[in-house]
Amino acid sequence: MKAAGLLLHRATGARYLIADKGYDANAIGKNLRHEGKVPVIPGRINRKRKIVYDKARYRDRHLVENAFCRIKDFRRVATRYDKLARNFLSAVARAILVAFWL
Repeated sequence: MKAAGLLLHRATGARYLIADKGYDANAIGKNLRHEGKVPVIPGRINRKRKIVYDKARYRDRHLVENAFCRIKDFRRVATRYDKLARNFLSAVARAILVAFWL
């Protein structure tokens, strides 16, 4: 939860932000609404007040999860053999090219 604020703040240009129950916090929802983004985050089971969210948009979240799963099929990306961030980013870019465009 500490890094969530920085991560979500950098998502510029997004109108909706779809996240899982791990991002269910009043402060995160408030910050997203303040920035003009619509949070699509389901509430946790133990929440006293239920959160209203767009269930149709949340169903599309699996497409992003499937894309990450497909990228992690490449062993070099999944185990992060590269020590430098630029080398790892190039390995991720190569995996994306092979997985989605070739």
